[in-house]
Amino acid sequence: MFERFTKDARDVVKGAVAHVEGVGAGTVDPEHLLLALLDREGSRASFALEALGPGEHREPVRQALREARRRAGLSRAETDALAGLGIDVPEIVARVEEVHGVGAMSGGRGGRGRRTGRGSFGKGAKDVLQGALRVAVARGDRHIGDEHILLALTARPGVPAEVLADRGVTYESVTRVLYGGGEAKAG
Repeated sequence: MFERFTKDARDVVKGAVAHVEGVGAGTVDPEHLLLALLDREGSRASFALEALGPGEHREPVRQALREARRRAGLSRAETDALAGLGIDVPEIVARVEEVHGVGAMSGGRGGRGRRTGRGSFGKGAKDVLQGALRVAVARGDRHIGDEHILLALTARPGVPAEVLADRGVTYESVTRVLYGGGEAKAG
């Protein structure tokens, strides 16, 4: 599949791996793909992000991703569902961090027996990359660009889509900016 990726899309994947290596995480997750997209300039995805706002608000997006990591990667919807069951996620995070330090639930540290070098891709990141392929195929595009990765992130439920939607970046808004109209989701 990577042979169909444009240089921009390959750079996003490489950037996601670099983010993982930078924090000592074991796997590339969808959040790392979003962070790598935020680092881009002069690409179709960066154009869409700039047009929709988060490009100029990169740090708040990064902060929202850090906060989600602190609560073990749970989205607001998941946190709310747990609250409905009487589980207070912010309280649990506070107690764990009181004992083990800030970020103890983020799950990025400790490469127990893991090989050095490239991080592996977690299921979520693989799903996003497969979603990017589906988006490209549905659009009739021969190659997979970073814009397809952005569209796949917005189409997949989870923290990146939630953080982007909070800032007005949805599948529909990205499609409108890039292609001038709305289309059905492919991913």
